[in-house]
Amino acid sequence: MRVHPGSDSEAAVDLHGLTKRYGRRRGIRDVTLRVLPGEVLGFLGPNGAGKSTTIRLLMGLLLPTAGVVEVFGSDPRLDVVVRRRIGYLPGELALFPSLSGRELIGRVARVRGGVEPREIDRLVGRLKVELDGPIRSLSKGNRQKIGLVLAFMHRPDLLVLDEPSSGLDPLLQDEFEQLVHERVCEGATVFLSSHDLDEVDRVVDRVAIIRAGELVGVDTVDSLRTRAPRLVELHFAGPTDPSSVLAVPGVRALDVTATRVRLEVTGQLGALLHAAAPLGVVDLTARPVSLDAIFRSFYEDGPMGRMTHAN
Repeated sequence: MRVHPGSDSEAAVDLHGLTKRYGRRRGIRDVTLRVLPGEVLGFLGPNGAGKSTTIRLLMGLLLPTAGVVEVFGSDPRLDVVVRRRIGYLPGELALFPSLSGRELIGRVARVRGGVEPREIDRLVGRLKVELDGPIRSLSKGNRQKIGLVLAFMHRPDLLVLDEPSSGLDPLLQDEFEQLVHERVCEGATVFLSSHDLDEVDRVVDRVAIIRAGELVGVDTVDSLRTRAPRLVELHFAGPTDPSSVLAVPGVRALDVTATRVRLEVTGQLGALLHAAAPLGVVDLTARPVSLDAIFRSFYEDGPMGRMTHAN
């Protein structure tokens, strides 16, 4: 799913020093983030961290206390043309309850203009959208599918998606991910906020993690995994002195017996394997680091500390 971002000098999204205060309540502070054309960025954080505030500022729905928001080089609050290039799915989707899906999609398409009916039909068919009956009678999943049609139907250059697969069954989650892949292959940029870390792992190029209103950092998932600790277990043929293994930089012992050691290893495994080779290793297991474990390490004062910004 990884797609190489475009090399254009103009960012699709450029947030610089973005700050929003709500009186004494915390909003966000000094968020600086650059997203390139053709990139899929995963925007992660727990509830209340500032994700929705950042997205609303990005969409021009809020006025920042300080800082600059640019989408394709323009302020989305002031540039109608830029706003038309964005497809937005809010986390709290509010639709007109008395309208049917067919009526709502038709009205939005007419107001937006330039929406091809066959593109709507294609999306409706792929997502199996229920178009008839009032929206208030639909399940959360069916309402979410209507929201996805509204976000994708004009083939936007930037998709801003807040919890997009919420309420979708696994098959439709796969279909959603394929839709994202197709738009990115056509040059679109995606700003994706999600609690589904497996989904994020499958679709994003980089992740940005926000904590308590501040951006902790930005990096690729592969780079985070390289720097995150892994659990490694070594079994020896007989009683062994593992001191040479335990002396390897980046290795921390979790459990040591005469014939087995469990380790937490940060960084590459080459030095560990070199030290373990003469000790008669009969079995080795290394548990891959999940994105969930990486994410949690930033909120539990884990060993990774603060990421280096890679904007």
